[in-house]
Amino acid sequence: MSLRINGILRKHRDREDKTRITTACLLAAGTGSRLHPLTEVMPKCLTKIDGRPLLERLVTCLRDRGFRRLVVVVGHLEDRVRSFLDDCAGELAVEYVRNPLYRTTNNIYSLWLAGAALDESFLLMESDLIFGASLIEELLIPDRIAISRMLPWMNGTTITMGCSGRVASFRNSGSVVPGTNEYKTVNIYSFSRSTWHRVFSRLDRAISDGRVNEYYEVVLKEMIAEGSLSLECVTVDANRWYEVDAMGDLPGAERVARQISTTSTPSLPVQIGTEGGRACGTPRSGSPTPRRVN
Repeated sequence: MSLRINGILRKHRDREDKTRITTACLLAAGTGSRLHPLTEVMPKCLTKIDGRPLLERLVTCLRDRGFRRLVVVVGHLEDRVRSFLDDCAGELAVEYVRNPLYRTTNNIYSLWLAGAALDESFLLMESDLIFGASLIEELLIPDRIAISRMLPWMNGTTITMGCSGRVASFRNSGSVVPGTNEYKTVNIYSFSRSTWHRVFSRLDRAISDGRVNEYYEVVLKEMIAEGSLSLECVTVDANRWYEVDAMGDLPGAERVARQISTTSTPSLPVQIGTEGGRACGTPRSGSPTPRRVN
């Protein structure tokens, strides 16, 4: 009898892992030191781009896509974040996780703290992003990662893509060799419940080892390398998202905000393979033009 019950529970969890995601986790604890003096009086996520705070744009996107629950990791000026969400979250149920060590730890610690509040499939986002709402549509299925081709303003973590359309490796080069199958991470991931349990276990081990000042991508990199994590790539238009990390990013973010306020083009999973001699990790030629969403 117990074996039968366990089998039923496994099937239920498998179905849950394939269900459209309705929970999001937002990392918003950092001080945003590179956005000083703006972040001396407000958290980074409340930076206004084209007249609207980043957090308002993110919450609107989640509500429009049917999300029901939002877990927010807070720290720097957390009262401002809580007050703002009290006013704009609407029917979105918001749960807060406090990072008391936000001044001396990195995002790996914030994500680890969120683990106690997450036991379902969810979308992981960082709070300094601006993008069109349609960007996350293909990320509502678990175990995917948003990527884009590299533009001059971009730096930080990149990935290489294998012939299966999945992440082959993580890199932190800050530059991409033209003609390769290397892409910039957009810092949006979707995790199934079972995948998250494995990731959290590794995060837990890293924190126990004192690795509190690393980026969580380091753990993802290790898991990809050893084969214990598999993420499907979803390519997005490199001109329709922006990361607001420093004062110099504001003009570019304003430009992208104005563009996405008028039109929105859906993201599509990368289509890859070796048909017709096409190289692995390159978009399929002759793919249908994405439908434009107003």
